[in-house]
Amino acid sequence: MPDLDALLHAAVTDLGGTERPGQTEMATSVARAIETGEHLLVQAGTGTGKSLAYLVPSIAHAMETGKPVIVATATIALQGQIVDRDMPRLATALTPLLGRRPTFAIVKGRRNYVCKNKLAGGFPDEEDMLFGADRVDTNLSVREAEAKRVREWAEETETGDRDDLVPGVSDRVWRAHSVSAEECLGQRCPMVSECFVEQARAAAHEVDVVVTNHSFMAIDSFEGRFMLPEHDTLVIDEAHELVDRVTSTIKDELWPGAVRGAVKRASRFLDDDRLEDAAEALAGALEPLGEGRLQSGIPDALAMALAQVRDAARSALSQVKPEDSKEIDGARQVAMAALEEVFDNAERVLEERDLDVVWVSEEQWRGKVLHVAPMSVAVLLRDKVFSDRTVILTSATLELGGSFDTVAGTMGLRGEGAPSWTGLDVGSPFDYGQQAIAYVASHLPAYGRDGMPDEFLDEIEMLVRAAGGRTLGLFSSMRAAKYAAEIMRARFDADPSGITFLCQGEDQMTTLVRAFAKDARVCLFGTLTLWQGVDVPGSACQLVIIDRIPFPRPDDPITSARSQVIAERGGNGFMSVSAPHAALRLAQGAGRLIRRADDRGIVAFLDNRMMTARYAGFLQKSLPPFFPTTDQALVVGALRRLDESAPEPLAVHDPPPRTLSGRSAMPTAAVTTPAETAVDSEAAGSSGPVASDPPPVAGSRTAVTRGEAWSDQEDEELRDGLDIGLDATTIAEQLEKSVEAVEARIAALGLTVSDDQESFSFE
Repeated sequence: MPDLDALLHAAVTDLGGTERPGQTEMATSVARAIETGEHLLVQAGTGTGKSLAYLVPSIAHAMETGKPVIVATATIALQGQIVDRDMPRLATALTPLLGRRPTFAIVKGRRNYVCKNKLAGGFPDEEDMLFGADRVDTNLSVREAEAKRVREWAEETETGDRDDLVPGVSDRVWRAHSVSAEECLGQRCPMVSECFVEQARAAAHEVDVVVTNHSFMAIDSFEGRFMLPEHDTLVIDEAHELVDRVTSTIKDELWPGAVRGAVKRASRFLDDDRLEDAAEALAGALEPLGEGRLQSGIPDALAMALAQVRDAARSALSQVKPEDSKEIDGARQVAMAALEEVFDNAERVLEERDLDVVWVSEEQWRGKVLHVAPMSVAVLLRDKVFSDRTVILTSATLELGGSFDTVAGTMGLRGEGAPSWTGLDVGSPFDYGQQAIAYVASHLPAYGRDGMPDEFLDEIEMLVRAAGGRTLGLFSSMRAAKYAAEIMRARFDADPSGITFLCQGEDQMTTLVRAFAKDARVCLFGTLTLWQGVDVPGSACQLVIIDRIPFPRPDDPITSARSQVIAERGGNGFMSVSAPHAALRLAQGAGRLIRRADDRGIVAFLDNRMMTARYAGFLQKSLPPFFPTTDQALVVGALRRLDESAPEPLAVHDPPPRTLSGRSAMPTAAVTTPAETAVDSEAAGSSGPVASDPPPVAGSRTAVTRGEAWSDQEDEELRDGLDIGLDATTIAEQLEKSVEAVEARIAALGLTVSDDQESFSFE
């Protein structure tokens, strides 16, 4: 086996890049961790090339031992990048040294694959679920066309993977041709030998590197399903997202509509109305409850309703299950899956487990929803993820307040019984002190109860004018972002500078980012998606404005529960929970500025607490080491000089036109850049809307790019709105989005499909 230095050199050279000390140090440390079995946390700043730094030693280990390495990412974007771009190029580069071509595969959940049994009519109720029993639907022709295309594609595809269907189809149509893990008939399926899922997982047992996501990895570990091949090394990229992703994976929900849905699926097998009555009882018990955490336990009326739901679901299950398990067909299995979910969720809430937090939310179409999620997943991660294998965790933001301890604690790596681990910060190849300024507008007043003060708007206008546009605005809420954009548009209306403003929610996020990257005079304002997911190198982004410190919502159930427990134990809940959350978001937001070695710019914090608060030092230590200042005149002068000397923005290639019912066959945002720049972006593992990657081959997984301006909840709400006949204007009002954005999503995909648009509420 060639030594690591030779392999890394071959990889970097073949990809057209240059070797970086941080990348070499990280690769060496990953190899050492694999050899010693000690867990490793690696903070690798933008431009380090962290993907190559863990993939090269992982490939070497897999080929030497015959044991695959599992790579888990948080985002679909990074999964696609590794499978479609990094690994093929790495395999080509390393084959001459290794003697054979390294192999790799991607493993996903069942919902990502078309189900041949459904195509063959094994789930007879699905046509009604898709088209409606009366087949009267304003989107019927679109759905029928999409369904026909799925079936034609299923006859030709070798993978059955949804991402290989280009252009794509709406979620509703896809669900009608796929099954969840609970709905699957497993080995009882008459078409199991032809199953795409089984074929994909069998193939994964024969490769060197298996790529999956945090949620799939967690389910495999927690539930012992053994869907992933046996392995001794796990790499978790985007590790700063791990705790939230795992928490979301094991969060459960229950609401009257879910119970009624189970009744609908099981109706042909039931001989009583007990479950329907239970749904009404649950609705009645939830009605008087306000939104928020149930801190004093489950109210008696709700407990009685939940017990009624649980018992009725158990009774319904006994009616649905046949005496001979061989008689379970698709329709019966779907009914059982729905009933089991209702039963399990009701029972879980009633158990009132020590770490579970229960809360109520009120949503536009689902109404009152009961949620339950663990307050902490630390012990679960320690016992199920960090045992019996070596784990390497990496991200650009793992050190908070200058220490790995905070992040390590949330993952179960601190305290009695914690496994041994090492933390390593390999830095960044960028000279942050010379490339960027961190400006705190300490003269501004505090945010008031009435919203953004006029002084903030004056400061934003002054900074944007000095920068000549080129501004990414990261705001505390969608309301603040929209308000700031509205005021700026009024102030710059007919201004000779030509500066214009876009706001998140006005179009698909990839479309907005592409417009921002193309034109230096365009400014883009928004919230969470922009804080974490935008990669616009070059002169299009030379000013990042952050209006407030991104503390979690004070009424967030999980956050408040964690803070309360820490306070009860004599700790500081704010510094243990809220401050780290804010530090992570600030680091992610400030990281939008410098994406290449020749980028220059300023991050402007409009919140004076960045200087005056007792926790200011902790937050400052979590940021890249920019040159700090509170000197407004210095900043304005620097922005003007940058604007005067800035080169043209990097060229952005527009995608081909979208079809009515699908996505384009090429990526939605791509920029022609030198080879080294492309390698920096790829190997660094940037995610979200990326404006610096060369276009992948049409038809590849990364060529299927979803919009970024929508959440899963909005996906469901738009679908529900269409189902009950609401028009685009009404849906736009309910979602607080523009009509144009809603119409664009309906026209492109048939429903809303996109990333989270969560808003923050700050201290």
